[in-house]
Amino acid sequence: MAISKKIKENLQRASWIRAMFEEGERLRKLHGPDKVYDFTLGNPNIEPPAAFQEELKKLALHPIPGMHRYMSNAGYPETRRAVAEVLAEESGLEFTEANIVMTVGAGGALNVVLKTLLDPGDEVIILSPFFVEYKFYIDNHGGVVKEAPTTEDFQLDIEAIEAAVSPKTKAVIINSPNNPTGVIYDALSLEKLGNMLKKKEAEYGTDIYVISDEPYAKISYDGIKVPSVFKYIDNSIVVTSHSKDLALPGERIGYLAVSPRVKNLSLVMEGMTFANRTLGFVNAPALMQRLVTHLQKESVNIAEYQEKRDILYDNLTEMGFEMVKPAGAFYLFPKSPVPDDVSFVKAAQKHNLLLVPGSGFGKPGYFRISYCIDKQVILNSLPAFRKLATEFGL
Repeated sequence: MAISKKIKENLQRASWIRAMFEEGERLRKLHGPDKVYDFTLGNPNIEPPAAFQEELKKLALHPIPGMHRYMSNAGYPETRRAVAEVLAEESGLEFTEANIVMTVGAGGALNVVLKTLLDPGDEVIILSPFFVEYKFYIDNHGGVVKEAPTTEDFQLDIEAIEAAVSPKTKAVIINSPNNPTGVIYDALSLEKLGNMLKKKEAEYGTDIYVISDEPYAKISYDGIKVPSVFKYIDNSIVVTSHSKDLALPGERIGYLAVSPRVKNLSLVMEGMTFANRTLGFVNAPALMQRLVTHLQKESVNIAEYQEKRDILYDNLTEMGFEMVKPAGAFYLFPKSPVPDDVSFVKAAQKHNLLLVPGSGFGKPGYFRISYCIDKQVILNSLPAFRKLATEFGL
């Protein structure tokens, strides 16, 4: 056997999103790209904000001596300070550069955090539906996955999470705004989660961390603001990237931030910096660190995403599809008209609609639509959705 048994098994369980993307490539060759409506990947189609282009131009025309050399494993101090200033403003806590490690995207940040925290056999609770890679990331570092459901409207189910907590629980991963539902967890829910975990820590004599995965934190709608997890949970760590808010997914630039209230903070940060180096990420890219330093309050035009959400939500609900209206991110997560979401998604392919089954996110009976695509593709897809709805009696 050329590869390990574990990797071979994982390949068989690997992401539905990529499988559907590959199916899209086949359909595009068959029917032409303008006749295929691909809602599979969360790959932003809009361009970075003008401020990013200005920073890029500035660095290209006036390069800083030594700007491509190695730096501290935690990242450039000025970049970490810029991140810390915004987090301090949002949370009211005393964040400094010492609380921040610049990372290779949110995926890199999650692996750094899990590597630092987990001993073999430690349990990490994830909430369904969840980003599928969480399971692989936890397994990377010897952790054990425990799943807990969310409520019917995909909010935090505190009782279900509490039932999943054990003496081996080391962390709970939350994701708000959520992929795949677009739901934002409100402040009261975060406070209840923090209080419940404090109670369990006291009961078991352990430390339980909340790892908040927040690459969509600036993409929220209808005047809703994403609450700062740092305000409500002492043992909290944020992992994030600029893939979505600055439309830079290919640049792999992100950071992790550890609450100033975390016990043994200096040791935790030392561990994070060490893991950042030894996992092979070493540093977030130098050029991108310099570019995002002055862009911590910038974002893409959120109104474009909200318009696309409204077009799809209004039309699909009118057709009879049921779903929770997303408050952020750029996904819809409707119920499948039949219990077998995989068969439904395969039926959608006959109409050249590429969707992702909820089974891929640990939530059978639903499907995900990613609407970070051209508005015209969305408009062109509506007749196909209508035919699909008619086919399933909606």
